[in-house]
Amino acid sequence: MSRSAAPHQPSRVRVPARRSLRFAVAGLSLVGLAGALVLDAPPAQAATYPSWDDVLAARGQESQKNEQISGIQTLIGDLSAKADAAVAQAEARGNEYADAQRKSQRAAEKEQRLRAEADEHAQTAEQSAAQAGQFAAQMARSGGADVTSSVLSGGDDSRDLLYDLGALSKLSEQAERVEAVASADAAVARALSGQADRAATELAELAAEAEDRMAEAQAASDRAQSAYDEQQDNKARLEAQLATLKSGRVRTEAEFAKGEAERKAAEERARAAAAAAAARAAAAAAASNSGGGGGSGGGGGGAVGSGSGSGWVRPAGGYITSGYGTRVHPITGAQTFHDGIDLGSGCSTAIVAAAAGTVEYVGWYGGYGNYVRINHGGGVKSAYGHIVSGGFRVATGQQVAAGTLVALVGSTGNSTGCHLHYETHVGGGTTNPVSFMAARGVGF
Repeated sequence: MSRSAAPHQPSRVRVPARRSLRFAVAGLSLVGLAGALVLDAPPAQAATYPSWDDVLAARGQESQKNEQISGIQTLIGDLSAKADAAVAQAEARGNEYADAQRKSQRAAEKEQRLRAEADEHAQTAEQSAAQAGQFAAQMARSGGADVTSSVLSGGDDSRDLLYDLGALSKLSEQAERVEAVASADAAVARALSGQADRAATELAELAAEAEDRMAEAQAASDRAQSAYDEQQDNKARLEAQLATLKSGRVRTEAEFAKGEAERKAAEERARAAAAAAAARAAAAAAASNSGGGGGSGGGGGGAVGSGSGSGWVRPAGGYITSGYGTRVHPITGAQTFHDGIDLGSGCSTAIVAAAAGTVEYVGWYGGYGNYVRINHGGGVKSAYGHIVSGGFRVATGQQVAAGTLVALVGSTGNSTGCHLHYETHVGGGTTNPVSFMAARGVGF
């Protein structure tokens, strides 16, 4: 089947990154690179990184120093190329999944429409058949047999006889017309039912295809995340070693270790700040729930995590900048259907789970960019789009509570600026998040 990717905003920045995004998936390049920094390495040997002893030794000899510089620059360039390839693959798989999901949804809508039309025609056929039976009974009650006897015996007034014959003729014509309508409707109902059966078969195939594409997209996203985590220390060391080789002074391993400690401390502070923000959001939700009061029923720009005793909370802050339904697309200018609402939250601000559930998908999803979907059970799901690169805070299969930090606001995919695209799904299709959340005591 066709796997045309959904249109999306060109960007190389799709994989989580806390530093230069050129190296976001650099870990994927650690396998298969030539041993550029080991001068006598055989062609098939996997890439090895230089030690500080190698760097300091090479620094003392100009020719060896230049070879080391060239080798490190080549390795960094390879990391960038591998990162671009990994990002492109993750995006392609995500776009294929989004396309397969749309086809499956259209097939489901087609089957439902055909079933409804078949039921409607079958019901009409039953009503017409019942009406034809009523005409037949009326003919019998009108004395059709007596009229025939009168004709044969020559009895009764001729004018009365003609009147009776005319009335019976009209009843007979009406009965025939109704029977014809009933027969036609029954035939249409059978045809539509057959089409619906074929549509159901197509739906099953497309749904299976969508599941396969989802698994591939999730695997690509997981590989990218794993590669990113793996390459961080290698990238930092390579850049530090390159700077040492190019500089006129010797940078000791102690200095490098100090810089690494500072970097890791900064990252830990950032993680702690994110965890604190999530804790505050959860505490606010718990306080709101224990108070027993309903959530905000109107207005905009409410606090993230605010909600009611229903177990549902506001997924992000900000006012609604684009509602649910038909709209002019802000990028293409075409009339399109907006499957959710947009909340004008600030870049890298918190996105929390709207309710307890299981994380179903974490990865790229067509024009929605980086995307998280949570299954709340009973056919109800919520989804969060345009997440910033590096902004995922949950993993597939993870159990989350209402108010759990799941991601950070961004502008990936088809987006004109930082915001959260928020969706609510019921029974396989989307529904207006405003009315859905309002029914659960949460306002926007």
